[in-house]
Amino acid sequence: MKLAANLSLLYPNLPISSRMACAVRDGFAGVEILFPYDIEADELAYQLRKKRLTLALINTPLGHKGEKGLACLPGREAEFMRALRRALAVCEATGCRSLHVMAGMVEPDVNRTQARRTLIHNLRLAATLATEFDVTLTLEALNRHDMPGYFYYLPEQAADIIQAVDHPSVRLQFDFYHSQCEGLDLPAELDKLLPLVHHVQFASPLGRHEPDLSDPQVRAALSLLASSGYDGWIGCEYTPIIDAQTGLAWRDDYYALLDEARP
Repeated sequence: MKLAANLSLLYPNLPISSRMACAVRDGFAGVEILFPYDIEADELAYQLRKKRLTLALINTPLGHKGEKGLACLPGREAEFMRALRRALAVCEATGCRSLHVMAGMVEPDVNRTQARRTLIHNLRLAATLATEFDVTLTLEALNRHDMPGYFYYLPEQAADIIQAVDHPSVRLQFDFYHSQCEGLDLPAELDKLLPLVHHVQFASPLGRHEPDLSDPQVRAALSLLASSGYDGWIGCEYTPIIDAQTGLAWRDDYYALLDEARP
């Protein structure tokens, strides 16, 4: 359960190479980047190699201004596939093996059943292509306060799509923050969906700041992950209260908890 620094949130307003340097300074071996499309893929790969960092996760492009992904949008299938290929080119160059597919928001005039069919159709095609790049596609539920109108806001809704797609390259991205913002029982929700989980992220539900390791639900969920044998990344996708380096005291509790939970 290695920790990956989300460069987009932990180290804002810095060039990408400086963000990576900060992550190395702060002891991270892996990083996430939300949308790494303002830098050439080869240059990004070079910077990662130079810093000896693993790129653990990126997202597919969002679409037009204000959009939150393309995968569920009827009539936009060709555009979605172009965006997917762009993301997979970054994965190929950098060695990234996990790609979060942004589903998008369903407009009021769009039939939700049609949007669901579009999403499943697109994901089946995308999964076949992703397999050629040895990339796993992930789906993530995004809470209704931060992302009103997004196609799914509960992990079980994303899991329903995964099961409908029925492809080993499509898995669940489970985010503690979004789940707690929806008022879910975190360990119970995770326990139900554990076989589908491929990538995990966390942050405090209060302000999306540093994770709170004193929260019993967070501790129980992390213990469940560790005892289950989960060996994927835990993405630190939060906004520091002061700055990333200052706010890293929580990691001592994290590693102590893992030592207790390991079988």
